[in-house]
Amino acid sequence: MKKKVMLGMSGGVDSSAAALLLLRAGYDVTGVTMRLCPDRLARQSGADASCPPDDIGDARRVARALGIDHIVLNFQDVFETNVIDYFAEQYAAGLTPNPCIACNRHLKFGAMLRRARELGFDWIATGHYAVIEQNAAGRRLLKRAPTGKDQSYVLYSLTQEQLGRTLLPLGRLTKPQVRALAQEAGLPVAHKPDSQEICFVENNDYAGFIERYTGTAAPEGDFVDGSGRVLGRHRGITHYTVGQRKGLGVSFGKPMYVTKIDAAHNTVTLGEEGSQYADSLIAADLNFIPFDALEAPVRAQVKARYQAQPAPALLVPLENGTLRVEFDRPQRAVTPGQAAVFYDGDLVLGGGTIQAR
Repeated sequence: MKKKVMLGMSGGVDSSAAALLLLRAGYDVTGVTMRLCPDRLARQSGADASCPPDDIGDARRVARALGIDHIVLNFQDVFETNVIDYFAEQYAAGLTPNPCIACNRHLKFGAMLRRARELGFDWIATGHYAVIEQNAAGRRLLKRAPTGKDQSYVLYSLTQEQLGRTLLPLGRLTKPQVRALAQEAGLPVAHKPDSQEICFVENNDYAGFIERYTGTAAPEGDFVDGSGRVLGRHRGITHYTVGQRKGLGVSFGKPMYVTKIDAAHNTVTLGEEGSQYADSLIAADLNFIPFDALEAPVRAQVKARYQAQPAPALLVPLENGTLRVEFDRPQRAVTPGQAAVFYDGDLVLGGGTIQAR
């Protein structure tokens, strides 16, 4: 009997090509599109008309072309609570969250996996670019070849159990190879553009979205320097992120960078050239994949943001369950709220949320 796979289908080319590869590998595939965007946001026009309405239709057309079943699962409440509310709350606290990681944790590998097990599926699958391998010690998550797209960064929170139930068919393929597969198979989304980074925020207007979503505008406050001296006025802390230089709204006659956001005092600290770098960070909410916890300092490569190159560092476990990352060389824009992900070559050791720098 064929193994049954529930494949998350976003309506894009990656998950569509994943469906094609799973079929060729002999699996019984059912495509699932998650309805995520709350109705009250989907009904709004302009910036909040997000989570594109054609995604479900595109996924359904691909499923029809491949001859597989397609269903829609409503996870709007889970998404709003664990992704949108989290996003707004973190920004209001002066942090810069990564909602894609929260979505993977709570939706794709949380709610969808639970539903798949309830419905008798053997596996779930997604169109992520990363590799899962099994060895004698357990399951391993690997980043893909350095010449192509790699999404292991947003999967660092996966557990051994989740990895054991997950297929990543795109493995080590490149994006051009994936598009070529889709085109050769005549799939209707072969040339569909990639979606924007955050599906529920239009045009990256984070502050505007949060104001509309919460009904509250972040109050203006002071720009200060490292000694607390007032430099000017800011528009509200949700407009800023650590490492930011452009769009400050005030001219200083020289480059100035956001180095700290203090929600309690409603201040944004600015520094001159060089202040955007940090030689260490503290990470909390840790997850390790090859082992349960880090017992002693270990060398690793660390990505402090999605687009960063892995940087050599020492991981030092702390008594309170957090971890200090000591970089060999200072890193740019180490941002509280973002993820720090730890690698040993291609192997993903795990990661955590940046608490401080």
